[in-house]
Amino acid sequence: SQQLRQGQLKIAPAAMAARCRLAARFHHIHGANIRLDASHTQATRVESFANGLCFSQEPLAPGQVFLVEIEEKELGWCGHLRVGLTAHDPQSLEVVPEYSLPDLVNLGDTWVFAITRNHNRVLVEGEEVQARGRPWEPFLLIERVRIPRDTLVGRSRPGRYSHVLDDLYKMNVLPATARRSRIGVLYAPQPDGTADMHIVINGEDMGPSARGLPAARPLYAVIDVFASTKSVRVIPVDYGFPSLQTLCRLVIQKHIVHRLAIDGLDLPPLLKSFCQHE
Repeated sequence: SQQLRQGQLKIAPAAMAARCRLAARFHHIHGANIRLDASHTQATRVESFANGLCFSQEPLAPGQVFLVEIEEKELGWCGHLRVGLTAHDPQSLEVVPEYSLPDLVNLGDTWVFAITRNHNRVLVEGEEVQARGRPWEPFLLIERVRIPRDTLVGRSRPGRYSHVLDDLYKMNVLPATARRSRIGVLYAPQPDGTADMHIVINGEDMGPSARGLPAARPLYAVIDVFASTKSVRVIPVDYGFPSLQTLCRLVIQKHIVHRLAIDGLDLPPLLKSFCQHE
């Protein structure tokens, strides 16, 4: 029932974490050019630029984010990762469409958007864009959903030219389509029985990308490994409290001038590495 599905937002963090880790895999039904690893957590497009559709193994629970990290890019193609939700059970598809846009969307009950550097959101009449939360805040709040932000954020690895990205690092963001960027999708039930779809890019909620989704129906995540995006990996998201290690990293990152300055801190090597990148 709708009340039961809405009530899942209030389940214990441990139960939500267990459910989400179980669901953090790709469905065995996928596009013709996709190869999954043995754990079904990595999806790689092995040729061409299309036929890269993937789905979550299970329907998402309300407020459950399906999060992927871009692991590999491929030069020579125009376009990037596409993500969204569908009410179609992947096993019900006679043929997996070549493209999420427009093929899968044209089947109906599917909402997919291409990830760009400047993502979209849908505003209702009279609504104003809300100010973004500070990047060092430990939780991302989306309506009644509270998600530890640290897992959601992709980070570049420091290196010889890391100063080029340092301003981005201070804000805990990477370009949306960059390697190691993390993209997530979820839905939040509304009082009228529908749901809003939210896309999260490196810990930032892009706001409702689509409204009026049928919250009473099972909704699967859609990940289209398209064009310049070559390989992605599912990142499990825990819904409990951030670890002490994570909270320490947030404090350290908030106060350092330059990420490479972490090397000079009197900290254990593993903690230094954790503070610089994941």
